[in-house]
Amino acid sequence: MRFLNGATPAYDLTYNDVFMAPARSEVSSRLDVDLATGDGTGSTIPIVVANMTAVAGRRMAETVARRGGIAVIPQDIPIEVVAEVVAWVKQRHLVYDTAIALGPTDTVGDAIHLLPKRAHGAVIVIDDAGRPMGVVTDADTVGVDRFAQLRDVMSTELHTVPADADPRTGFDRLSAGRRRLAPVVDGEGRLVGVLTRQGALRATLYTPAVDGQGRLRIAAAVGINGDVAGKAAALLEAGVDTLVVDTAHGHQERMISALRTVRGLDPGVPVAAGNVVTAGGVRDLVEAGADIIKVGVGPGAMCTTRMMTGVGRPQFSAVLDCAAAARRLGRHVWADGGVRHPRDVALALAAGASNVMIGSWFAGTYESPGDLYNDEDGRRYKESFGMASARAVSARTAEDSPYDRARKAIFEEGISSARMYLDPTRPGVEDLIDEIISGVRSAFTYAGARNLDEFHERVLIGVQSTAGYTEGMPLPTSW
Repeated sequence: MRFLNGATPAYDLTYNDVFMAPARSEVSSRLDVDLATGDGTGSTIPIVVANMTAVAGRRMAETVARRGGIAVIPQDIPIEVVAEVVAWVKQRHLVYDTAIALGPTDTVGDAIHLLPKRAHGAVIVIDDAGRPMGVVTDADTVGVDRFAQLRDVMSTELHTVPADADPRTGFDRLSAGRRRLAPVVDGEGRLVGVLTRQGALRATLYTPAVDGQGRLRIAAAVGINGDVAGKAAALLEAGVDTLVVDTAHGHQERMISALRTVRGLDPGVPVAAGNVVTAGGVRDLVEAGADIIKVGVGPGAMCTTRMMTGVGRPQFSAVLDCAAAARRLGRHVWADGGVRHPRDVALALAAGASNVMIGSWFAGTYESPGDLYNDEDGRRYKESFGMASARAVSARTAEDSPYDRARKAIFEEGISSARMYLDPTRPGVEDLIDEIISGVRSAFTYAGARNLDEFHERVLIGVQSTAGYTEGMPLPTSW
């Protein structure tokens, strides 16, 4: 990466402070760009779902891995639950989505509760043998009594897709039948999943992130307190593909000790650790055993660290500095926090990140763990919260004495409740991934880069004023 006109700024920069200048390019198509990362995580797109309780769960992990990213299950989740989630995700199909299935005597109320859990927006009604009988969508529940049985409201005009159909065949069958989605059935006619036209199309554009056995990948986090060795060993036994040692202040002795403990287990999977924002922090964590360093203190939407403490660093410069230090040591960094537009993801990669962690941006999607609410204007949203907030601390310290919990609650940082609205045009995480990856691929073509290494080598970065940043914003209405 080079700065335009060779002038390195004397101050630190955020993503808003910089832009990429176009260069002579031989890359004529976005589809000629390979976004696979080389940090050992196996991701084929540079996206990691942050280990936030309001963001990363089983549905998110499944869906993102199917498109090539990886999700990190938070450290606050009980080990036995994490093991169940890992096993469940690794049983998911690489092409079709997990179905929401109910019986014919289940109620409309049951369907209404489950429909927002999946972006495909359909309940498949099955018989006792597991064969599809009908489909119920949101439209079928409007104006219907919640106690009505599904057999009375379901659409029985079924188009099915065989489980062994390739994505193009599935897309063609759905298009021919003028159907948005269809149940996927095995040779016995039993329901095994759901395929949408958009999902079939995406399966031809993305490569799933899979382990050596061809199963979807998933990561999990462990904290630096308590029985670090026991928790890490249990996560490894559960089959996680990347282990993340996580704390807000990663450049501390307890983190270094925890990292050495984890490395002593000979984990056999990449170990990520953080967070830090300096080259010195990178060196110390690499020396302690980290393969990947998480970079970012304070840029997240739910984080109040900078306003509470004054501690942190503008994220573009933090990633640039830390990535250079990691590269000299043969390691990698994840840019954690501060991305709000596809351009920010591209800039984080330009600064040298191998992956970009996304949290709150994905909280307002069907796949995040929270329940879906409607505000006073009828807009749909989910609740999000910071992992150092009172809400998160309360969950993390549930086994402490009331006195210890009360003491810790005094010093929380972060937002405990925020409304993350679903974008009506992009309500699913796959919709957001499409938007992000489209922008990133296009950025690569402007830089004349076919892969991440070429992108970082060739990209030309300039510094802009606030007016320069504002000038680049589209106008939804005339001026």
